[in-house]
Amino acid sequence: MTSRAPVPPSAGEVATYDGRTSGALAVLLDVPAVLVFDEVGSTLDVAHALGERGEPAGTLVLADAQTAGRGRMGRSWRSDPGAGIWLTLLERPAAAESLGVLALRLALAVAPALERFAGEATRVKWPNDVYVGERKLAGVLVEARWRGPRLDWVAIGVGINVRPPAAIDGAGLASTAQRVDVLAAVVPALRAAARATGPLVDDELARYARRDLALGRGCTEPARGMVAGIRADGALLVDTATGRVACHAGSLVLEPENSLGSRP
Repeated sequence: MTSRAPVPPSAGEVATYDGRTSGALAVLLDVPAVLVFDEVGSTLDVAHALGERGEPAGTLVLADAQTAGRGRMGRSWRSDPGAGIWLTLLERPAAAESLGVLALRLALAVAPALERFAGEATRVKWPNDVYVGERKLAGVLVEARWRGPRLDWVAIGVGINVRPPAAIDGAGLASTAQRVDVLAAVVPALRAAARATGPLVDDELARYARRDLALGRGCTEPARGMVAGIRADGALLVDTATGRVACHAGSLVLEPENSLGSRP
């Protein structure tokens, strides 16, 4: 079992999460500590403060609501109380070699962990999202911090919709899903994925292909063409009119499944 080094309370921290104390959650999830908040700007910011303060790998931050949750490309949103699971996991990888595939690895770990709570098959969308059908269920965001040339820690932010968000066409979990049960499935999966090293291996690529939301579909970003999968280094492969390209950054924008748009 993980050693239980105490973490001093932080401003705004509360005692329980769905009736479980922070200490009970730490034991259940086998992590050094859990910090629970009624509301924060972003759990990522709290985790970075903990990383700077030297807290151990596996420290988990949970919030019932966020006023400035973060996503890719600098996007920000409000996460309403009880509407989802908003967490950040602090990890301290031994090396930076796997950062380029970490978000993919984490999304691939989260997808099967969520499937039994969603009541439907889950799929992954490059580079970091989990979907049910055509609707987003969860997203992963990784932020790294360095001390000189050395990677010091990564903050792994995960947002999971418990109920579908009203403002966008997102998915939610089944009405019977309990947040603590979801955490018990998701957190160990995240920790295992964060410990993996090197590029994606053949088994990971095969599992990704089976869940790939975009495979064989037309896209307009980050390149126009047809999605051909991913590479071991995490690059998105797109067959364009002039040949296959590998995209390392950007957002994947798909054409509707019934689109009759041009193909390469």
